[in-house]
Amino acid sequence: MATYILGISAFYHDSAACILRDGELIGAAQEERFTRKKHDFNYPAKAVEYCLDHAGIGSKDLEVVAFYDKPLLKFERLLETYFAFAPRGFTSFLNAMPIWTRQKLFLADTIKKSLDHKEAKLIFPEHHESHAASAFFPSPYEEAATLTTDGVGEWTTTSFGVGSGKRVQLHGEIRFPHSLGMLYSAFTYYTGFRVNSGEYKVMGLAPYGEPKYVDTILDNIIDVRDDGSFHLNMDYFDYCTGMKMTNNKFADLFGGPAREPESELTQREMDLAASVQVVTEHVMLKMARHVREATGQRNLCMAGGVALNCVANGKILREKIFDDIWIQPAAGDAGGAVGAAYLAWHHYLDQGRPTRTFSPKSAGDRQAGSYLGPEFSDSEIEAFFDKVGAKYTRLDDDELAERAADILANENVIGWFQGRMEFGPRALGNRSIIGDARSREMQSTMNLKIKFRESFRPFAPSVLEERVEDYFEIDRPSPYMLLVANVKEDQRIPLPEGTEKLFGIDKLRINRSKIPSITHVDYSARIQTVSKSTNPRYHDLISKFFVKTGCPVVINTSFNVRGEPIVCTPRDAYTCFMRTEMDFLVVNNYILDKKDQPEPADDIDWKSEFVLD
Repeated sequence: MATYILGISAFYHDSAACILRDGELIGAAQEERFTRKKHDFNYPAKAVEYCLDHAGIGSKDLEVVAFYDKPLLKFERLLETYFAFAPRGFTSFLNAMPIWTRQKLFLADTIKKSLDHKEAKLIFPEHHESHAASAFFPSPYEEAATLTTDGVGEWTTTSFGVGSGKRVQLHGEIRFPHSLGMLYSAFTYYTGFRVNSGEYKVMGLAPYGEPKYVDTILDNIIDVRDDGSFHLNMDYFDYCTGMKMTNNKFADLFGGPAREPESELTQREMDLAASVQVVTEHVMLKMARHVREATGQRNLCMAGGVALNCVANGKILREKIFDDIWIQPAAGDAGGAVGAAYLAWHHYLDQGRPTRTFSPKSAGDRQAGSYLGPEFSDSEIEAFFDKVGAKYTRLDDDELAERAADILANENVIGWFQGRMEFGPRALGNRSIIGDARSREMQSTMNLKIKFRESFRPFAPSVLEERVEDYFEIDRPSPYMLLVANVKEDQRIPLPEGTEKLFGIDKLRINRSKIPSITHVDYSARIQTVSKSTNPRYHDLISKFFVKTGCPVVINTSFNVRGEPIVCTPRDAYTCFMRTEMDFLVVNNYILDKKDQPEPADDIDWKSEFVLD
C-alpha cells in the first residue's frame, strides 16, 4: 500500500500544496492559480483538494501532513522584534496580533479541520530546513551543498549545509534582521514596485542603469565579510516595525523619496536597480565560495526567494565555483511545501530516496520538469468551448505542431495551453504565451498589447536543448529558466554609432542580435532549454519552427496579463485570450483563431479584476 504525504506552505505569500507518493513528487500547485488572487497567502484549500484528487485519495489516507515552518518560533521572532523596537511599530503590532491569535497560532487545528481529519499526524520543520530539502531531495545529486537565501523564515534569513542520501543538515546561518532578501526588497519598495512581487522587475531594470550607488550601499547599508556573511545597518530600514521597508535616512542617502508606484521611471531608479543587483551578486558569489570551501562539495543546490535571481545564479555558474548547480523551480515559499513533504518522508519516516519515478518525464532530477499541476481532458475542453460559443478546430499532434509553427513564423502570437500546469513562478511551455524571437517588434507588442506591462520588461527564450550552445554562452541545460547567460558573439549585430551615449529605456529600441526580442540590453537572456523527454509537444513545436525558419528559439512568457496569476483552466486561458491582442489560442489539440471568435459577453476590464503587481 502506497504512503502519501501532503506538504503545505501558507500565511506569508505564495501558499501552495504538494503530494508525495512513496517519496515521489507527483503533484504540486500554488493556491493563486485556483483563486485567481496573485501571491495568495491564505490556507491553500484548493491546492490541497487538487493534490488529493490527483493522487486519488482522501485526507484520511495521508500518512503525514508537513507544514513548511514553525509558527510558534516565527511568533517568538515577531514579539522579540516588536519589543526591541518599541514603541515604534505599535500600529503594526496591533494589526498583526488578531491574525496571529485567530489563525496562525492554532495552525494545527486549522489544518486538521480543513482536512476533516482530527487524527492527522502533523510535523513542522524549520523554514530554511524546508528550503534546503526542497533544493536537495529533488536534485540529481546523491550529495551536494545547500544554500538558501530569502527574506526571513522564523529567525534565519540565510543558511548553508549539506545534503547526502536521505539527510539534509544545516551548518550555518544568518539571522533576522540581517537579510539579503530584505535588502533587495527594500530597493524594490524604494524604486516604486511591490515587495514580494516586484523584485524580478528590479532585476530586469538593472541593465538599463549604471551601478553608481554600489559604494554608497557597501559603505553605509551593508557590511559584507570575506565569507559572504553580512550585517545590515538597521538605521536605514523600517521593516522591523512592519509598516514600510525604508525610512527618511535611506531617502536622504539616495537623494529623495521613494518613487511613487506607476509613476514614470527615471535614470535614478535604473541606477539604483543596477547597484543593488551588483551588491547582491557580490554577496552571493562570496557565499558560494565560502560554502564550497566549508563543505568540500562539488555541486550546489539552491532555494529561497533570492535563488530566483537568475542573473546571480548565472554568475555563480560561470565562476565555476561548483561543478554544477541545481535550483528548486519553486524556490520561494511555495516550494517550501515540497521541502516539508520530503523532510516528512526522509527524516520523520526515515525512508530513502526513490530509485524510480512515477512520471515518464525527467530532467535528470526528481522534479518531473515541474509539470505537476492540473491537466484537462478533451471532453472538458470541448464542453467549455461549446458552452461559450468558441469556434475551434481539432488537429492531430503532427498537424497541430506544423500549423502552430506556421503561425509563429508569420509573427503571430499564440496562447499555448498544454498538459499539466507548471509548479513555480515560471511558465515552461504548458501555460505560455509564445512568439517569434526573430521579430524586432515582438517585445514591445507583447509587453504593451498582450501582457499590458512595463515596456522595459525582458522576455525569455525557449530553445531546443540540443541547440542551446549555438545561440547562448552556456554549456548545459537550463530547463527551469533560472540561469541567465549571454547571447553568443556570432548571433549579435554590430551596434549603430552613438549607441553608447544612450541612457535608460532608449537602449531598448536598438536591435542587438538575430533574436532581438529575447536579447536584453546587456546581451543577456533568461534561458529555458526544452528537452524532448520533459516536454515532447513543446519540443516538437520549436523543432518544426526551426525547420521552417532556421531558428530554434521562440519567445516564452507566462500566460497571463499583469497582476493575474498564470492561467490554470481552459476558462482562464480563453478569458485571457479574448481580453488581449493574442492572435491564436492552442489548448491541447484545439486551435482557435481570434478573428473567428464571437464578441465576448464578459466585457469586464481586467485592470478592475486584478491588482497591478
